[in-house]
Amino acid sequence: MSNTLQRSIDQQRTRLIDLLHEKLKHYTHQLIPNLYHREVLDRQLRDIFQALDYCKYVYVLDANAVQLSSTLNRFGADTQAHQRDRANRPYMQHRMDESCDFNLSEVYISQNKKRPSLSAIQTIRGTEGERLGFLGVDYDLRELPHSEVIYEEPSQWRQIKGDPAIRQGLFAQERVESLMDQKLDHVLSVIEALVVDQGVYHFQIHFSSSRVTLWHVDNPYVYRILTMAELADSNICLAYPRRPYFEKAIVPHLEIKKVLKQLKALRFADETIYLRVASLNIVNGQVDLNFSCDGTHYIDYREFLTKGLAFWLGTQTNQPSNTCIDINYATLDKLVDELAEKGCMAVNKLLGQLEQDNIPEVLKAYSAPERDYIYQELKSVMEVYEGGVCGL
Repeated sequence: MSNTLQRSIDQQRTRLIDLLHEKLKHYTHQLIPNLYHREVLDRQLRDIFQALDYCKYVYVLDANAVQLSSTLNRFGADTQAHQRDRANRPYMQHRMDESCDFNLSEVYISQNKKRPSLSAIQTIRGTEGERLGFLGVDYDLRELPHSEVIYEEPSQWRQIKGDPAIRQGLFAQERVESLMDQKLDHVLSVIEALVVDQGVYHFQIHFSSSRVTLWHVDNPYVYRILTMAELADSNICLAYPRRPYFEKAIVPHLEIKKVLKQLKALRFADETIYLRVASLNIVNGQVDLNFSCDGTHYIDYREFLTKGLAFWLGTQTNQPSNTCIDINYATLDKLVDELAEKGCMAVNKLLGQLEQDNIPEVLKAYSAPERDYIYQELKSVMEVYEGGVCGL
C-alpha cells in the first residue's frame, strides 16, 4: 500500500479513536454493577446507544468475549444475541493482550449485512484493574463521518505483474496487426486533436482491439468508446465541442505528441513484447502501459519520456535506465522527410528492402527500433502518395 494511502487511512482511524475512546471509557463504570443482570444491563445500553452518534449496535461481553447483554440497535433489543460467543470475530483478536484498554478494529465485512464495518471495543475493568469484560460498539462504515479530502495518488513509477499464464506463454505468441495498427498515425492525430483542442483529459488506447476510451471535461463521470470505424473518420472531431486546453492539466500540450509517438514506438518495437493498451491522464500526468506479457506500468509522463525502448524491452538491463538509448524523433522525422522527397518509387524500394530484412545502406547506422519507426512513418507517407501523386 502506498504511503499516501496508508497515511490517509491512519488519519481517519485517529479521528475515530478520538471520537470514541473517552466516551466509551466513561460508560464502562456505570455497567459494572449490572454485568450479570441482563434486563437492567439492556436498559443501560439503550441509554448509551441513544447517546452515541452513528453507532449500529451496542453490546456487553464477559472477559471471554461471550455476550452478557442483548444487542441494542435502533429498533430495540435483539435478545437472541445473548450468550453469543464473539471470541473469534476479527474485532476481538486484541483480547489476548491483557493490557489493551481500547481497540478500534480494522475494517471487516459484517456477517449479517455483508457491509464494510468496524468495531470499537472498550475494556471494562474492576477496581483492582482486573478485566471484567468488554463494551462493544459496531459501526457501518457508510454512517461514520469521513474526511472530505481524498488521498493523493503516488506519482512514482509502479509496476504490477499480470496473469502468470500469459507470461508463461509469452514467447509462443507474436503481435498480430490490428485495424488500428494499419492507421495508427491517423488515430494518434485524432487523439491529439481531441486532447489539445476539444476537452478530452483522459484517453485509453486499446491497440489490439482497435478502440479508444475517452473522458471529457464537460461530463467527467462517463466515458465514451470510439471504435476503429469512428476513429478512421476525421469527422469524429466535429462531435466534440472546441475547448481550451484543460486548465487543470499538468502535462504541457506540446508534450502530448511526444507521448503518443513513444506509445507508437512501443507498439511496433518488438513482435513478442509489445504494447497492448496505453492511457494518459493529463491532470495527474500518469501514463499507463499494459504489455503483451500482461505486465502493467504506471509512470509519470516526464519519466516516461526520458526512457528509451531499450528500457522497456529489457535489452540493456545491466545498465542504469538513464543510459538507455532514446529515440530522437526530431532527427528521424527529418530523415523521413528527406527520404520521402526522393519519390514514391524510391520509398517503395526502401520499404521492400526493410520487409525482407535487407537493411538499406542509408539506414545501417540506425538501431532496429529506429528503423522500425522510419518504416512505419514511410508507410504513412505512401498512403498519401497512393491517393495523390503516385496515382496521377
